[in-house]
Amino acid sequence: MANQLDSFFAALADPTRRAVIERLARGAAPVSELHAPHDMALPSFLKHIGKLEAAGLVRSEKKGRTRIVHIEAAPLKEAETWLHQQRALWEGRLDRLQSLAEALERKPS
Repeated sequence: MANQLDSFFAALADPTRRAVIERLARGAAPVSELHAPHDMALPSFLKHIGKLEAAGLVRSEKKGRTRIVHIEAAPLKEAETWLHQQRALWEGRLDRLQSLAEALERKPS
């Protein structure tokens, strides 16, 4: 799971790739539509799609002369589960720290 999370977060570290994921959350789209708002050459943009595919965040399929890109939910769910676990861990630690601070405040000098 660690390698999958590494790939997931590495893929989302780039704003172009995050923008693609945000767009694909509304539904599948052809590469040409995904590329349109980005000021870069198509081969450079396709490298971004390749990174997303390698991380398992998207899949693409060829329909005639058009490549359609779809979002994949499984890696998003895995990352959400990991983030939830981390949040629970840190909230517990912070709650204990707050309890300790409150106990020290109440302690007479």
